[in-house]
Amino acid sequence: MPDRLGAVEAGGITPPATATQSGAPPDTVVVWDQFVRIGHWSLVGLFTMAYVTADKLDLLHQAAGYAIAILVAARLVWGVIGPRHARFSEFVRSPGDVIAYLRSIRKGPAPHYLGHNPAAMVVALLVMLVGICTTGIMMTTKAFWSAEWVEDAHVALTNATLILIALHVVGNFVTSFLTGENLFKSMITGRKRR
Repeated sequence: MPDRLGAVEAGGITPPATATQSGAPPDTVVVWDQFVRIGHWSLVGLFTMAYVTADKLDLLHQAAGYAIAILVAARLVWGVIGPRHARFSEFVRSPGDVIAYLRSIRKGPAPHYLGHNPAAMVVALLVMLVGICTTGIMMTTKAFWSAEWVEDAHVALTNATLILIALHVVGNFVTSFLTGENLFKSMITGRKRR
């Protein structure tokens, strides 16, 4: 179960906070490790590059696509072996949990999660990127050069991903507003409110 207000670390024990120069514990804690942060923003840049170069600069488009495939594969591995908040076991929730979370936002106040909240788009976006990379790679193989359905699937997955990205950005704005925590900044610094 995800912790609210950052209550419990792995093993059921909250590690002691490191004192600041004034002797008070810090009000933030590192949640997103460097791999998650760099991977996230690299995917943003590479996806943008692949989208902009589609049907124009094939070699650059393909290079961006292969780089995305490598990053997604690494993120899937990191979701199993990485630190606590990077692991899928920490934030993959049932549809019932997601619905309950979304209802709780409507009733207010918005619950605070140290890691991903139950409505996290990580899994949906990773699944879409796997589909985009798979169909993209298929399009470069001899067996699928003339298979129009593969290109259609590639374009449809890309368009669906653009919708998910828009929902992800809007969701982060809304959650940031409701919780008073800048989620965009936390994906840069790695730190979130305790």
